[in-house]
Order: sequence, then structure tokens, then C-alpha cells
Amino acid sequence: MTVLTIGEIAKQSGIGVETVRYYERKGLLPEPPRRPSGYRQYPPETIDQIRFILRSKQLGFTLKEIKGLLNLRLDSTATRSDVREQAHAKVADIEERILDLQHMRDSLKALIEQCHGDGVARGCPIIKAMQGNTISDIKNDNPNE
Repeated sequence: MTVLTIGEIAKQSGIGVETVRYYERKGLLPEPPRRPSGYRQYPPETIDQIRFILRSKQLGFTLKEIKGLLNLRLDSTATRSDVREQAHAKVADIEERILDLQHMRDSLKALIEQCHGDGVARGCPIIKAMQGNTISDIKNDNPNE
């Protein structure tokens, strides 16, 4: 049986050794057997599992969610419907985050419109908003303050 060291696994997966250890601690990778010297011995399929983790991260899944997907992958009773449900939940989460980002963008644009770039920074509407003032409070303020 071919076994790989943690360095070989990391290099072939394109991640650092510490990331491999981190994935083990988080339960995303099973703890591999060790040589008498204490060195970890990884089976080659560990690389595929790491690639699965990395691709899932690219799609926006959290490590906790990825652990659930990995469990579905290994569960002989899990169905495609189970996997599809997880993907639908992630899409809903992404759409919610997009709406939040759009709201942040719109709020920041409104603040930029209120800041004309003249006067002292202390009176800047952007700074005031970050101190807790609302946009309507800022519109009524003296711009030279």
C-alpha cells in the first residue's frame, strides 16, 4: 500500500502542512495511522478529500458544512436529494449575503453623496455615520463642522 507523508500530501494538494493538520483537528480528514517514529502515513485518497474540501470552500461552504457534505459522501444511506438540499441551502445563504452587500453598497454610496470632500475630516458625513449617526441626521448637519 502506498502511503504519503504530510509534506507530500500538502504539496500535491497545493496547501500547507499546517492546513492539513487543521483539517484533521476539525474532523474533515481522518487522523492517519502513524509510523513508529510518529510520522503520519496518509493514503493517496487523502488528496482527493482535500480537493473536495477546497472546491467546496470555493463554492462558499463553511468548514462545518463541508464536514456535513463529507459525511453524506461517506454515508451509504444518503441520497442525492440530501446533497441537493445542502446545495439549495447554500444558494439561499449566498443570495442573502448578496442582498446584504447590496444594502451596504447603497448605504455607502448615499454617504459618499453627502461628503463633498471639503472641510475638516471631523465633520465628514462618512465618519459621522460610522460614529452612529444616521444618514438623515447627517443631511441636516453643517458641512463645515
